[in-house]
Amino acid sequence: MHPLLSKTAAALVVSALAQSAAHATLFAVDPGPYVPANGSFAAWYQDTHGRTLDLCLSKTTSSRVPSAPGAPSYMCNLLPTPGVFDDAQPVVFPTNFPDEAFWFTADAAIVDAARGIDLGYGSAIEAAFAGGEPIEGDQVSFARIRIRVDVPTAGTYVITHPYGIDVFNVDVPGRRAINMTRDIGIGVPNTFNGALKGDVGPFLRSVNGPYTETNPVTGAAEKFIGDPNLSEAVTGSPFNTNFIRIEGPNGLDIRTTVFAISGMLSTVVRPTPMITQRSTYSRHAGISAPVAQQDVFVMAPPPPATVALTSSSPELSLTEADTTGSWYAQSSTNPTLPSTLQVTADNHMAIAASTPITLPMALTDLVVVSRAEYSLSSGQLTLVASTSDETSPPVLTASSANGTAIGALSGDGAVKTLTTGISPIPPAKVSVTSSNGGSDTEEVVIVQ
Repeated sequence: MHPLLSKTAAALVVSALAQSAAHATLFAVDPGPYVPANGSFAAWYQDTHGRTLDLCLSKTTSSRVPSAPGAPSYMCNLLPTPGVFDDAQPVVFPTNFPDEAFWFTADAAIVDAARGIDLGYGSAIEAAFAGGEPIEGDQVSFARIRIRVDVPTAGTYVITHPYGIDVFNVDVPGRRAINMTRDIGIGVPNTFNGALKGDVGPFLRSVNGPYTETNPVTGAAEKFIGDPNLSEAVTGSPFNTNFIRIEGPNGLDIRTTVFAISGMLSTVVRPTPMITQRSTYSRHAGISAPVAQQDVFVMAPPPPATVALTSSSPELSLTEADTTGSWYAQSSTNPTLPSTLQVTADNHMAIAASTPITLPMALTDLVVVSRAEYSLSSGQLTLVASTSDETSPPVLTASSANGTAIGALSGDGAVKTLTTGISPIPPAKVSVTSSNGGSDTEEVVIVQ
């Protein structure tokens, strides 16, 4: 096994107490076919902000940082390996091809000699080979977060980075007392969708980019989201944490806001990424007519992208809550059910090779299970649930997590109940589903 692939989170010399919160990361990957020009890897990955990055194999150099003898200032992270890849020769698979290549990298460092802190951070979407050297059939990809820190004191350290928060208990201080590499996505060779579920994404990008440079081999203009030869401020963190911060014993609190970024923007035409999250309505009695409210939530690229409800009356533009791409809209229209909204996202103002996309969203009521309790002594399951439709309450039906029917809840209003005998094993979870489409699932509380 290539040493690159063996350095996983299991290699920690400290314990990672908390991982990053779940978030939308990458959106799509090239489905193939995979060609030798890309080492038979996926040509591109697309993130949830709509940026699509090609596997960065270009020998284009930076116009901002002059090349040094024997050390070209490449816009891609091309890593020469003696006997495997000579960057001075044409890139040819498999005879002269990098054993490590990248769709994206973001690197940062914090060095404070006075406090004894030396931190290195790296995040990447990486291409490699299961056996180490370039061989057809061995191609793998993964999303990587790497944190290595020299610390002078034992204790708890909290490291906040663009893709989450990691907490470490250090028992033995010193060089690389914190040493974590988390690779997600390595699976069956020639299958590249595992990295979509990693921690990396959306792609960080320089606030000064994109940069356009001329490829010295083809003469074509190429665009890059950053220059890996520079350390610059970035944007794109899904948590708005566009920095590295380390907190620790004795009031330690240091941060950096600059990163070295690599990534070549693809010219492939892709639909605007959009993830539909929720479209629900509520209504209650008013003085002369029901008072209604519709709430719509989607994830899509942040402005200058636009998101609109094209089937609402009147049509609504969604309001983006922050730079993470969270969009929300509200309407006071009293819906006629069943109703399906059409939501359109368009990101062509930010990404020229982006096309609009329209997705349907079924409008449903909002169901909330407020009580799910099982008594061991009586064998009775008690459920209390409510619907957001107070004027025309729909039927609410309960089932177990495996889909076994439990029964209908009763009650004339929006709040409905069910008490029924279940034995000998209580369900771990119950789901309550409305005849108007809403649902909620809760874990069952066990009492004596």
